[in-house]
Amino acid sequence: MAVATSDQIFREVMTFDPPEATTPFEVAHRDFVYGRIWSRPELGRRERRLVTLTCVAAADAPQPIIDHVYAALSSGDLSLEEMLEAVLHFAVYCGWPKASHLEGVIRMQHARVQQERGHTPAPWPARDDDTLGINDWRAGIARGAEVFTEVNLVPAPVPDTPYTHAGILGYVFGHLWQRPGLSRRDRRFVTVACVAVCDAPIPLNSHVTSALHSGDISKQEMDELVLHLSAYSGFAKGEALRGAVEDAWARAGSDR
Repeated sequence: MAVATSDQIFREVMTFDPPEATTPFEVAHRDFVYGRIWSRPELGRRERRLVTLTCVAAADAPQPIIDHVYAALSSGDLSLEEMLEAVLHFAVYCGWPKASHLEGVIRMQHARVQQERGHTPAPWPARDDDTLGINDWRAGIARGAEVFTEVNLVPAPVPDTPYTHAGILGYVFGHLWQRPGLSRRDRRFVTVACVAVCDAPIPLNSHVTSALHSGDISKQEMDELVLHLSAYSGFAKGEALRGAVEDAWARAGSDR
């Protein structure tokens, strides 16, 4: 069976023909990122999309954001609804201004894909309020504390500041992590990538630990996430993530 070339993998991932590679950077980018990383079978392409979109959006990289949003939509690896949910999740962990730009690119690239296919753009997906969870502040805070524990595998913080009360328990776990549109596993990939690119050591250790200890992401998949993130956000950030992964995995072993 013939092995796919880096150009073929680029075409499959990006859904357009690769440009000519003439500089050392362009050659290495093609051969390493596509020929050696996207080709690895240990992590699915859908998960790699979520990590890549997080990295390029966090880096404010204009053309890579356009290219990877287009590729994710054009390939069908992520639906429009899933992309929009990923934007909201990204907003919480990497910031609303960056997410605003990402959503604007999604609007443009969705229209581009539909135009290329000769389709009339359909109305954007809308969530009925009845699908969005508890519509009661106090009950939402209580449920947020439960979901915090389910996601992070540790007790919820005391809601004694606006950040923990309205932010963490009221919105992040009282609403965001409960929304339909992305699975908890999907949200793990976005979250781990976000806290890694933001250089946030406490959230990094917390979310890596809970992702591994819950079984939502396997150790092999997490190792692949480290490599993939290193390619798109730098090996220094990848090293910090790798250290958190190894520490969390060692603790998991000591608990068994």
